[in-house]
Amino acid sequence: MRSNAYAERWVRTARAEVTDRMLITGPQHLQAILDGYAAHYNQHRPHRARNLRPPDSGDITTAFTTDLTTARIRRRRVPDGLINEYQRAA
Repeated sequence: MRSNAYAERWVRTARAEVTDRMLITGPQHLQAILDGYAAHYNQHRPHRARNLRPPDSGDITTAFTTDLTTARIRRRRVPDGLINEYQRAA
């Protein structure tokens, strides 16, 4: 039986970006890692089909650019430091 193409793509991406790069110590650890990655995937990770906007962003608009010489940038490591998310610091 074949899975949905979207589900297959998500599993392949999650394996390549997360589970193939870390040692999973048990079912609870796996669930915590996948929950964190799913939040990152849907709220922060850019998707080319959506003009580099995440799926939960609602609108498909062009992402704004920031002058990096004057802006303060804050890094957040998710899940367990495998991926970095960047945003403007207040």
